[in-house]
Amino acid sequence: MNKITPPDSTIEIYIDGASRGNPGESGIGILFKDNEQYNFKKYIGIGTNNNAEYTALITALEIALKSGLTRLRLNTDSMLVANQINGSWKVKDPEIRILFSKAKSLIEKLEDFSITHIRREFNSDADRLANEAINEYFNE
Repeated sequence: MNKITPPDSTIEIYIDGASRGNPGESGIGILFKDNEQYNFKKYIGIGTNNNAEYTALITALEIALKSGLTRLRLNTDSMLVANQINGSWKVKDPEIRILFSKAKSLIEKLEDFSITHIRREFNSDADRLANEAINEYFNE
């Protein structure tokens, strides 16, 4: 992967997960915004929308850590993910609890982290990437 930004800078990341059918065919989209942009999309198989949203978060964290980035500002249109990660909402679903724990363990490795819920219209690029991942999987 290309260098995204200097490691001591805070990078803004937009994440989204898509599921057609909920559960259904799913994909994730991640947009790293900086003076340069890095996009990532991936088809992830059958799953729920919440599973796809958490998978997008975990994947973004893994990419950032592998790139040496330790200061992240994440944006998501998933109120569930933002509120659970921020500790405002409890994690009740056993499958989501596993993904939540994995995300929290990755977040602990960061120097600075925040996650913010944003309205869907402000997350259209990440949404487009998640849907492209599903479309491209079936058009290959």
